[in-house]
Amino acid sequence: MATVVFTRRAVVTFAALAAGGLGGCNTNQTAAVQPQAVSGFRIGNIAVNTAPLLAQSGDPTASWVQQALPGQLAQAFAAHMAPGDPAGATLSVRIDSVYLGGGGPADPDTMRGAATLSGGGVAARTTRLRATSTYIANPTDQALVEQALQGRVTALSQSFAYWLKRRWRL
Repeated sequence: MATVVFTRRAVVTFAALAAGGLGGCNTNQTAAVQPQAVSGFRIGNIAVNTAPLLAQSGDPTASWVQQALPGQLAQAFAAHMAPGDPAGATLSVRIDSVYLGGGGPADPDTMRGAATLSGGGVAARTTRLRATSTYIANPTDQALVEQALQGRVTALSQSFAYWLKRRWRL
């Protein structure tokens, strides 16, 4: 009877390839659209400006934020969303910087920016915000560096949207 021996590197490589292949099976989650807002205002448009981030970090970080943040904001403010409503307010977010730390609670990932809600019959409000997310290293991150970094930016976007909603007490 033949014995098959795998090295640790072979097992990690196989696991990384399998995880990467299964990653394409995930479908994008969309926020449920509710036509009437709880507190009377509706958000008809979300605009994300990553120009300061592009100047600071460059691509692909700015592109990842541009892809992830609008969906995370729509999900966080789902009760207030009315996409395309001409009478709705505009949520404008500017991301100034993204810092991807060394990992763990001692050096968290950080996203800084500002958000403005205006129009739609609501009093304009502007908030500067700093959101953090803790990164815990994973062995597959060494094989899939770009996917790991994109996942960290997505986690930061989710944290930013959550803290913005909380700051505005919605």
